[in-house]
Amino acid sequence: MDDIGSLEIRWIQGFTNKNIEFVDDKTVCYTCGSHICFLNLETKMQSVLQSPGRGIGALTANGNSGIFAFSEQKLSPSIFVYSFPELQLKNELKGTTPLDYTSLTLSDGGPYLGCCSSLPDHTITVWNWENVEQLCTQTQAGRDVISLVFNPLNWLQLCALGTSSLTVWNIEKSAGFHVLKPSVIELPATDGSFVERLWPTSHTVSKQFTYFGPEMPPSAIIGLRGDKAESIVTNLCTKARLTPAAICWTATSELYVGCKEGFLLLVDPERLSVSVLFNPTTADAIPELKQSNFQALALNRNGLIAVGKENVVHCLQTKGAQISVTQTWQLEGPVTTVTYSPDYETLLLSSNMGQIYMLNPTRSEKIVKILDVLSGNFMAAALLQSDKNISVSVRESGELQLWSADGFCLSSLLLQAEVTSLACCPIAQYAAVGTASGNVLFIDLNREQQPRLVHQVHLYHRPVDHLVFDQEGHYLLTGASDSHIYVLDAKPSKRFSVIGYTVVPGPVLSLSTQCIRDLEQVNVLALCTGQESKNHDGSLLILLTLPAKDLAGPDCVDRHGCLSNHILKVSQYEVPHPLKSCVLGVGEVFAYCHRRKTLQRFQLPQDTDSVSSHQVVQLKPEQEVKGHPLGPASLVLSPHQSWLASVGQDGLLHIRETASIEQYIELQCHSYRLGGVRSVSFSADSQTLLTAGFNDGSLVCINLRIKSLDADKVHNATQYSQSMGYFLKRIFIKENKVLIDLPEWGRESPASTEKTEESEALQISGRTTTVDVTEQDESYNSLLSAPRSHSTWLESRQEAAVEEDNQQYSETKKNLRKRMKEMRDIIQEMIRENEKAPEIELQEFNLDVEEQKRLDAMAEQEVSKVRNEIELEILEKCYLRDVLKRECWDSMKVKGRAIKAFHSEHEVKNYLLKERSEKELEDLHRVEIMRTMEKAACTLQQISPEKNSNTTSVKEQEPGEEGHESESVAVTGSYSTQLGCSNPYLYDQFSLQTTEQKINQIILLQDMIYRVKTAFNTEFDAVHRQKVQELSRIRDRNRQIREIIAELEMNEKLWEPSLDVSEWPERLFTVDDSEIKVEKYLTPEQKKKEEMKKLEEQRRLAAKGDNSRERALDDMMDGVLEVKKEGFLKMEIPPPEFVLTKPDIHWSEEEKKVHKEYEKKSKELSTEKEKYKKSLETEMKKLQASSKEATERFDETLKKLFEKKIKCEMAIYQEELKITYLVYSVHMDEVMRNRELELKLRLEKTLAFKDEIEEEVKKHEKEVELFHETYDSVLAEDKVLDKEFRKEFFDVPRHVVDHLYRLFKRRPRVQKMRTQIDNNQNPFKEQSLCGSLAPDGLGKMMMAMEELDAQENMPEGLNPVIWERFCLVRRTKVESEQKVRVKALALAEMQAFLQKRRDEDKAAQQEIRNLTDELESLHKEKHRFLTDIMVQVLLKQGQVEVSTTGFTPDYSDSVLLHRSVVEDLNSTIRTLGEQKIAAMVETKDLRKGIIQLEWENKMRRMQIEDLKNKARDIQMLRLSEDQKEYLNKTDRDSRVSKQVSTLKKTIAFQEKTHLKDVEIRKNKIKQLSRQAAMKAEKNAVLDQQIHDMQVTVAEMRHLYQAAASEESQVAKTEQRYQEILHRRKLKDIARAQAEELAFLSAEVERLRMKNFPSLDQLKHN
Repeated sequence: MDDIGSLEIRWIQGFTNKNIEFVDDKTVCYTCGSHICFLNLETKMQSVLQSPGRGIGALTANGNSGIFAFSEQKLSPSIFVYSFPELQLKNELKGTTPLDYTSLTLSDGGPYLGCCSSLPDHTITVWNWENVEQLCTQTQAGRDVISLVFNPLNWLQLCALGTSSLTVWNIEKSAGFHVLKPSVIELPATDGSFVERLWPTSHTVSKQFTYFGPEMPPSAIIGLRGDKAESIVTNLCTKARLTPAAICWTATSELYVGCKEGFLLLVDPERLSVSVLFNPTTADAIPELKQSNFQALALNRNGLIAVGKENVVHCLQTKGAQISVTQTWQLEGPVTTVTYSPDYETLLLSSNMGQIYMLNPTRSEKIVKILDVLSGNFMAAALLQSDKNISVSVRESGELQLWSADGFCLSSLLLQAEVTSLACCPIAQYAAVGTASGNVLFIDLNREQQPRLVHQVHLYHRPVDHLVFDQEGHYLLTGASDSHIYVLDAKPSKRFSVIGYTVVPGPVLSLSTQCIRDLEQVNVLALCTGQESKNHDGSLLILLTLPAKDLAGPDCVDRHGCLSNHILKVSQYEVPHPLKSCVLGVGEVFAYCHRRKTLQRFQLPQDTDSVSSHQVVQLKPEQEVKGHPLGPASLVLSPHQSWLASVGQDGLLHIRETASIEQYIELQCHSYRLGGVRSVSFSADSQTLLTAGFNDGSLVCINLRIKSLDADKVHNATQYSQSMGYFLKRIFIKENKVLIDLPEWGRESPASTEKTEESEALQISGRTTTVDVTEQDESYNSLLSAPRSHSTWLESRQEAAVEEDNQQYSETKKNLRKRMKEMRDIIQEMIRENEKAPEIELQEFNLDVEEQKRLDAMAEQEVSKVRNEIELEILEKCYLRDVLKRECWDSMKVKGRAIKAFHSEHEVKNYLLKERSEKELEDLHRVEIMRTMEKAACTLQQISPEKNSNTTSVKEQEPGEEGHESESVAVTGSYSTQLGCSNPYLYDQFSLQTTEQKINQIILLQDMIYRVKTAFNTEFDAVHRQKVQELSRIRDRNRQIREIIAELEMNEKLWEPSLDVSEWPERLFTVDDSEIKVEKYLTPEQKKKEEMKKLEEQRRLAAKGDNSRERALDDMMDGVLEVKKEGFLKMEIPPPEFVLTKPDIHWSEEEKKVHKEYEKKSKELSTEKEKYKKSLETEMKKLQASSKEATERFDETLKKLFEKKIKCEMAIYQEELKITYLVYSVHMDEVMRNRELELKLRLEKTLAFKDEIEEEVKKHEKEVELFHETYDSVLAEDKVLDKEFRKEFFDVPRHVVDHLYRLFKRRPRVQKMRTQIDNNQNPFKEQSLCGSLAPDGLGKMMMAMEELDAQENMPEGLNPVIWERFCLVRRTKVESEQKVRVKALALAEMQAFLQKRRDEDKAAQQEIRNLTDELESLHKEKHRFLTDIMVQVLLKQGQVEVSTTGFTPDYSDSVLLHRSVVEDLNSTIRTLGEQKIAAMVETKDLRKGIIQLEWENKMRRMQIEDLKNKARDIQMLRLSEDQKEYLNKTDRDSRVSKQVSTLKKTIAFQEKTHLKDVEIRKNKIKQLSRQAAMKAEKNAVLDQQIHDMQVTVAEMRHLYQAAASEESQVAKTEQRYQEILHRRKLKDIARAQAEELAFLSAEVERLRMKNFPSLDQLKHN
């Protein structure tokens, strides 16, 4: 294959929606099909790396080291590690993964790579890719992992992001041994709350059971055991948790976690703590972040970059638990990933739609789009026939794109249609695009930056599968699955007119052309499936020969556009094996057979003139070679017909020479896992190829390099291209000029146009069906002949032909329409007369018999369809009825029925009982036999040899028989014994301990319930029979009453009770004729039987004849020979004849006697009638009273039955409650057994784990001891070097040796290498990486030692030879110290690893102890549960003395006592109470007398005290002169007048004084007003000064707080202390003043009483 040449990728475009990674500060890489694209963000230059394996899976890169790695897509895939920019393979990592890798990651701290595999092992592995060494691995650890990220500060931490989980894996190492240890992060619930862990770590024994017994974990209740029990129980029993979507490491080795629900979390991996930074459900949430779901996160020095589902990017600042938005950038569309460059200067954002944005905050705040290749699959691609090598592609979304020779997207055009095919014209700068709706679009590409749609034509109602231009651009040929091949003129000057079409046998699978310039003809080869074939392979080759010129004449096509036979020559060939694709060469055909997976060459016959177009020529392959390993494949010939290209689903491109197709050049262009290659095309010079992937969304441009030995072939291709260009140059210029002048096609979209036109067509068709026959006219015909909207070119031609025929035969049609109108008027008149005519049996009169037959057939077909549907529906209902009857009726031993009362709504139902199965009866029999044996054994054990004790016990039992019966009912917990349904085999409730006993008790209780129901059903059946008898008697009485009512001619409604459907359910299975509301359908056979029955009945009546005897008896005596009593009331005595003919004055004596006799008889008859009528009424009342009394007695019986039903229900519920308790007890036994097995399983695993840990600890202890010995030896060697220093320089003077020793101890200061400048945005630059950096440290130390070893540092007068020897010794010492340091670090690491293993061993021991203690506790609980039995006790309401707080009382702290104990206690309490009451009454009387005496004594003392006070007040009373005068004088009027005159003088003086004071106050108010105005002006000035001073004070306060926060704190503390002291002093002063004020108030009161005594004594006197 390499002998021919090679294929080189020129450029590749596409985007596969995967991650984008930085490989250095300015270059990013991303996956494109089976290649990796490298894009320089500054120069926009692109480079490509082809995968050395099969496809590309996961991709990762490390920009700091320039390393990237990716996995391949095949079974047992490898991981390839490359370096950039050399693109050199560093190593290939071959793991044990059988299928694929889901995620890769590279560490910043060393040559470490983490990977996660998919099904079936889900393994997380850490590699040292430099040494191709697996450091550690963990299976079943990455089940849902979608991303792995190393900690930038510590490569020993690896975070695994899953679809619903978050795990941090810690890598613990000891020398060369590594192990992965997980730390699972428990995320909060979807509402932001933290979910408590349901899985119990231990189980302790409680002193008292709960109501439902011991508490068990959910796993034991469910019955789960094993490793997955915890996760399953957690998922079932906890709330839904947040879903992590993005993670980002912080500079403190913490994790930012963004969730799909819009939460932002901060996770501490060391403490496994989670804090919520942002909760969108809270009221104070930031509005800008509420709609964000944090799809991607990135960290820089300024904050956290967050990207959500909106078109914005936020920069967040976090302070503690607070978060704020510091900056926001707006984007054109949503992005899904965000990452920083290694120097943290460039922020890269990418979307899954193929856009990549860049932001450099240090240079500009504007987001720049650097790549816009869109996403999605390419449907077709082709190269334009020009020197620029411009490529054209169309995507499945309808996007047409133009690509430059270097792979840059020049422009795009949205076609708004689903495209299927593409072809580029060789004679003009345009492309033809086929759509799924059958349109062909013509796109002008002269303006590369602005392509435009200039024309479109609708050819098919299905997708356009093939578009082909001939080599010289004469025609454009189209093919589809409807067997039509259209020929279009390819020249824009002809407006892309459709020349004609031809029909081939079957859908077109492949289409190719060959232009023969010498013969001026174009050959077209079509691969067809044939008329009868239904698969996608074809064995029929159709060769069409068209003239290159003169194809636009009128005789070239017929009226409908079909190409004429004298223009189009057709040859048919058949191949032995079906083909997938073929291509036409010069006199030969190349084809691909998918069944044989071979490439075949066929030679076409030269002489085809003698062969007719309908004759099929058999072809056999002249050459057959091996094709693609994974087909099917498609073939394309180069323009110069010398190279054959083939592509298939394997993603391979094969280039062969047509002269020898055995050899080929191969290139893996696309991934076979994504469908391989969809299309391939050649450039005009045949040296460039363009391939489009099927589902990988990539477009690959390939250069064909032919070796220098075959330079003639390249020269031929170039010469052919130049010759064709020269030949077509003139027409190219001419047609391009016309193409540029064409206007842009105005349309909305093909899809919308098609939909609207189809809807219009449907509306037209709908209107045509609603025209009535009586209203049809010429408009109806015109409506039928209207052309259908949005028709294809062929349909338009056919419609035009019809229109032409209409014009040619218009006169004939006019006459026919006139005759039809006359006939229509006649028929309409006949229809109207027929509608008015009476209904008679008429023969159908049809003008169109065939149409009538067709309608009858359609009606019959519809009737048959409806009949079948109805029959199926009936069959379904019958089946459902049979199932319901079998399950709910036939299977019942006792059917459900009810009994209703006669005079109320009371109703009693029986119990439905199924027939007990043989297994149930067998279990019951087994339990009864077992209980019989147990009771017999118990009786034998209780027999005592002493007869006296037996006799005494019998005597004691006799008086207690009555109480024992009630006690047994209470203890058994059920009323079943009172109902007479006792079971002697039942266990005592207090003796149920084993599970077998409980199961047997359940069986016996179920039998008890069955007995109770059976007993009740027996009584129910008796009552039901009684009701049936009563109804029969009532019917007999009603029949008699009805006769009496008829005889009395009364209009009274009878009460006629009957059985309801619930009382007689069997009636549901019989259908009465009255229930059927529709006419019965009779089949023809049933109709014949009914007619036969009618004829038989007529013959029987005719044979019976006319019987005169019977007819006379019916006329005379109503058909009976005896007189009935019922007709007595209707008897009348006929009056004499003369009464009616003569007046009474003309009667004779004889006639008068006859009349008197008549009156007497009439009176006697009326008296008899009254007596008979009263007797009938009395009889009727007796019958009604009897019916009412009987029904009331039955209602009483039904009431008693209902009371019995209530008692039965109580008994059944009680038994069912006991069964429920027993079932729960059995379930708890099973739960405790499950818990025990679970604990034993965990104990076994823990013991096995402890054994492994112990072995591991022993192994590592030995390794640590050995390494410690090595470390000691190295340390001793280092100390020896220090001691041997002076011996090494024995020949040097002592003072020089001392100086050299000081230099020997001197070490250079190794500065850290700083690769970043001070303004670097890297948040991790000040942090040190974790890991062994000893080799790097030794190198830096040696570089620094070179400065100390320089000649400038040599002491003066020292021999240079000694200085060199000294430098060598010092370097040896430095290397030894570095070695000691490395050994010490390794030893500390190994000791730390060993300590962790010891801690794990201790934890395992503690876990074993905990599990052992839990097992012991479980055994104790199990024993307590077996002995502490739940017993059901029946008590009356007064016997329950527990306080009821809720609906049911709490008996957890109650005691069950015998009734006699309570009664004895009550009698004792009653006696003591009576005694206490008597003592209390006596004490009360005594206390009452004492209190009365004390009250009288107190009253007397108070009277004495009051009298003493009055006497003292009288003695101390002081009177004024006025008072004395008032007391002494008796003339009170003069005294009053004197006082009045004095008061008047006083009032006048006070008024004068008041007026003077008012004047003074007014003046003062005016003065104060003036002062207030002045103060207001001053206050305004001060307010302005206060505002300025507040600003100054605030600034000074901020400065003061920033500069002296500690001093302010001390000052505040001192100020607070002084305030407390001052407050204490004020409180003391207030307390002293309050005491002084109280004292002064008392003194004032005393002085007032002394100076102003009461005058009561005067009153008394």
